[in-house]
Amino acid sequence: MRPAMYAIIRKDFKGVTDNRQLFLPILLVPLILIVIIPTIFVLTVRFIPEDAGDFEALLAMLPQAEMSGGLEQALIRVILNNVLPVFFLIIPIMTASVMAASSFVGEKEKHTLETLLYCPLPLERIFYAKILASFLMSMLVSLLSFGVMLLVMETELFVLFGSLTMPSSNWPVMLLLLSPAVSLISITLIVRGSAKAQSMEESQQRAVFLILPLILLIVGQFAGILLISSWLLLILGAVCALAAWLLMRGCRRRFTYESLLR
Repeated sequence: MRPAMYAIIRKDFKGVTDNRQLFLPILLVPLILIVIIPTIFVLTVRFIPEDAGDFEALLAMLPQAEMSGGLEQALIRVILNNVLPVFFLIIPIMTASVMAASSFVGEKEKHTLETLLYCPLPLERIFYAKILASFLMSMLVSLLSFGVMLLVMETELFVLFGSLTMPSSNWPVMLLLLSPAVSLISITLIVRGSAKAQSMEESQQRAVFLILPLILLIVGQFAGILLISSWLLLILGAVCALAAWLLMRGCRRRFTYESLLR
């Protein structure tokens, strides 16, 4: 990678971390998703009534092996290994919507786009540098969020239940395959949209629509309609990785100086 690409990546990182309006959502949204909501789940399970028929109906859909340890332990495993992983699709998209949305439209608003285009890099490298900056930020936030979530949740489980619950095989597939692939898809679409947008608000409004399918997936998780398995995550990850690669190539072909300078 050329030094000029490193310079673009560093500049984008600094532009986000130095801007409180951009950096606060990157901190607050993961905090809600990985600390506050899991804590509510754990407290709900801890003080759940003995005759919780709705929860038992949900657990009846699980394999018999998942039911060991009683109702409370089974519910904790469902929350940790089936519900919370979906949040780690929202976190990278949210991070990308903040950082990638400002990639080119931010340069336009700060009147630095022409300076960027004069750097000793072809347009293709500038495009990939912008995508890589947002991708690295989203993966950094996701991995840090997972570490914080696991630390907080396991501490709460030990204090309230006197035991720990280990993450299942869903998590490596989610963090190392599906989440990066979904992040690349969203970043590519948002960066492409940022090149056409005339303002930051317009670029971020387009990015919001990427969250809608994930909201439906979360609703399906809670309703018991869909409980994500490792095989399903693996298949989805492979499909999304292929889609991300094809999308990046397709967007790059339509990415021109004329489209940026309109």
